[in-house]
This record gives sequence, structure tokens and C-alpha cells, in this order.
Amino acid sequence: MDSIQKLTRLFSDLPGIGPRQAKRFVYFLLTRNGTYVDELITLLKNLKKETSLCSFCFRYFPKNVGPSLLCPVCANPHRNETLLMVVSRDVDFENMEKTGAYDGRYFILGGSVPILEKEPEKKIRLVELKKTIETKGKAGTLKEIILAMSANPEGENTGDYLKEETSELLKKYNIKTSLLGRGLSTGAELEYADGETLTNALKNRQ
Repeated sequence: MDSIQKLTRLFSDLPGIGPRQAKRFVYFLLTRNGTYVDELITLLKNLKKETSLCSFCFRYFPKNVGPSLLCPVCANPHRNETLLMVVSRDVDFENMEKTGAYDGRYFILGGSVPILEKEPEKKIRLVELKKTIETKGKAGTLKEIILAMSANPEGENTGDYLKEETSELLKKYNIKTSLLGRGLSTGAELEYADGETLTNALKNRQ
């Protein structure tokens, strides 16, 4: 297998990228000058070294913001401790935070649960979420969990799975669960929803 084929295969592993798009990426890189490619290589090499994983919400953030194990959002003492929004991915967090409509805490699952998945617990950070609920539940600070999933079958399946798996904990600590309202169109990915739509979905949560 030559370099073009190997790179095409690697790019095909990226979310939402098929073989044709992957090959376009490869040919695009071949048309760029050496400086462009060298910079890309350097950034890829440094990506993990310069990025940390927040010990509370589990989102990635740049290490240059300080030595803290918490990202700037989780380190902010003015966030609403009674609310915890659960989202699938970092991009969903970024899109929601951009609206300015939510001031609570976050938890990033790191993925979603496909329908008919045989080992759903391996697709998301379920153990970590339960620990977070347990800790905040014991402290008496958490009052509501907002399941902010995409409005498509996989998102709904993930939400149903989370409700089932956390039901005993939520009942134990009297924590309310809500879903984003249907200001979010059916079939919509949270990642691509505009700010106004997300704000309405948050206000109309059920």
C-alpha cells in the first residue's frame, strides 16, 4: 500500500468523511507547498502534548490556560452548580456554550450509543457520569440533569439509555432529568444547530 492509499485510509477514519473526500484531502495536500505540510505535521505531533482532558467535564482544552486539571468553564466558581448538561461530544459543548444561554456545569460523554449496540457502556463515559452524579448528589448541589442529545435516532437512543442506567441514582438523590425542547428539529445534530435554536431548545426543555 503506497502513501496515497495509506493516507486515504486514515482520513476515511475521520467522522463524516468517506473514501472520496479522504482522497480529495490527500490530493489537496500534494498541491500545497512544503511549509504548509510541515506546519500541519508539527501541529498533529503537538496536539496531544498541548491539550489536557478536564477532570470534571472530560472535555479537551489547551494546556496553556494554566496547570489546573479543570478547564476554564469547570474552574469558574460562578457557574450554576445545580445544573448538569450532558452532551455527546466536545463540539456540542462548544456550540451550546457559544449561545450564552446556559450557565451550569457540563459533562461530555465522549460519544453516543448506536441503536442495537451490544456493549453501549463501552461507547460512552457512563462510569464517570455515575461517579459525578454520586459525588454531586451526596453534596446536595445537583438538582437537574439536562440530557442534551442530538434530535436523531442515535441521540434519542443515547438519552433513553442514560435515563435507564442512572434512574436509581437520580431517584436516590431526588435529581430531575430533562430533555432539550423541540426547538431542535427532528433529525438535527446538536453540533450544527444555530444559537437561537439551541437557546429555544434549552428554554423549552421537558
